Amino acid sequence: MWNELAIALCLVLVIEGIMPFLYPRRWRALAMTLAEVSDGAMRVAGLVSMLVGTLLLYLIR
Repeated sequence: MWNELAIALCLVLVIEGIMPFLYPRRWRALAMTLAEVSDGAMRVAGLVSMLVGTLLLYLIR
């Protein structure tokens, strides 16, 4: 189980690094835009992301 968790974390880091590597200016602009988003909207986006990820894991497995 820990091995799979480590693999998943490594894949997240690789995927998260693609955008700043390929498009650093766009990524910086996106980060500045996200800094202006309200806490409530950010929490809703995080919740939706977690629910979609959980649903996808359920469907795949």
